[in-house]
Amino acid sequence: MQALIDNLSHYVQRVYQKAGGFIEEQREFAVSQVFLNATLKKFVTDNVGLLKDLHADLHDDWLRLYATIDVQGLHTTLFVDLKLLQMELNKTTQLIVFEQISQTQILDATYKNKLQQWVVQTALFFYQKVLKKDPLGKILQHFNVLTVKDELLHLDLNQWLGKNQSILETLNKVRINHAVLRETELVLKGNLNLAAMMNKVAKPQEVQ
Repeated sequence: MQALIDNLSHYVQRVYQKAGGFIEEQREFAVSQVFLNATLKKFVTDNVGLLKDLHADLHDDWLRLYATIDVQGLHTTLFVDLKLLQMELNKTTQLIVFEQISQTQILDATYKNKLQQWVVQTALFFYQKVLKKDPLGKILQHFNVLTVKDELLHLDLNQWLGKNQSILETLNKVRINHAVLRETELVLKGNLNLAAMMNKVAKPQEVQ
């Protein structure tokens, strides 16, 4: 995340130097799948005890999210397909909203005992086949990873980014309004706050 922020800051400086009195205009910034997964690890996986891995495979207009969870003797890797509906990143809000477009699948699992295996498999079957619902949202909400509203998954990054002053300062300069998924990359769409950016640029010059 910090590397992305630094790159965006340098980009803003170059745009301003070329455009002079440039006023805010929506721009696009491509983020690679590799970089996105490194960011998820640093700001989500490393801050949620039960998560041992969280990464995504990006495709045109959708993504497949993999999560490895270790809780109460259960070690399992799950995957689910999601559609990105909203991404808003600014100084006060850091929110991503997903629509789940597939059922949660168990890719691999190690159980504490046979009873736990039966309970997990029975619960998953009951949710998906009987209730015609999926337990992923409720599970992640129970562990305060995200919240479920109107059957949509709301990932509030503020709980992890909100205390990082450097990131918040940059989000005052580069505000992300939305994002689009492409094959192996995430295209961020946002505005450049040149007034705030030039305040930062001016400070080093004043020192000189």
